[in-house]
Amino acid sequence: MRFQTQLVPARLIRRYKRFLADCRLEDGREVTAHCANPGSMMGLADPGSKVWLEPNDDPKKKLKFGWRLVDHENGHFTGVDTSLPNRAVKAALEADKIAGLAGYDTVRAEVKYGEKSRIDFLLSGEGRRDCYVEVKSVTLCRTPGLAEFPDSVTARGAKHLGELAQMARAGHRAVLLYLVQRTDCTDVTMAADIDPAYAAAHAAATNAGVETLCVGTHISPECVTLAAPLALRGTTG
Repeated sequence: MRFQTQLVPARLIRRYKRFLADCRLEDGREVTAHCANPGSMMGLADPGSKVWLEPNDDPKKKLKFGWRLVDHENGHFTGVDTSLPNRAVKAALEADKIAGLAGYDTVRAEVKYGEKSRIDFLLSGEGRRDCYVEVKSVTLCRTPGLAEFPDSVTARGAKHLGELAQMARAGHRAVLLYLVQRTDCTDVTMAADIDPAYAAAHAAATNAGVETLCVGTHISPECVTLAAPLALRGTTG
């Protein structure tokens, strides 16, 4: 998935109020960018970090920049926009590019299910069980090579796992897809020390038949695309 406009490099001054980030462009101008990430962004919001912003000229938007990437300046990137994974996964699903989720006739997004919830994707095909797919963006890395989820307590995430478990018990296929928006990780685990309730909910959902898929990404200032599957490890903490 290519970015709509060419990204521009900047240095992070500060992130605040969760959705705002003050940045300094290379020409010295200070701008405020929208940060489409409600999580803690642990390890990704250090002042002075190199970031990449997407400019826009949309008169309906108050902020003229969106924060898209952290550049670790070692050849690796992290994507911080939590709205991007669903767009990238949708394109990959429609193109049959995700191992284990290919061959379905129909891909529908944001379908109502459970208790006042919406599943990210509902896959269906003749002669196949309906497949409920929930997508989570993973950006936390505290140990080299190991991505962790979540980066903060997420009661909503635990609720989603419970609803996926209900679908699995009802005879449907239920899949939790962790999209790792980092290029420096090969494995994924649950951050049980950060949110033990979520880790317990994941274990319970797995026991109920919910599948977990972990997928990496190729990231550059030009585009973000899905990469190879990643390994799932036991929980940390």
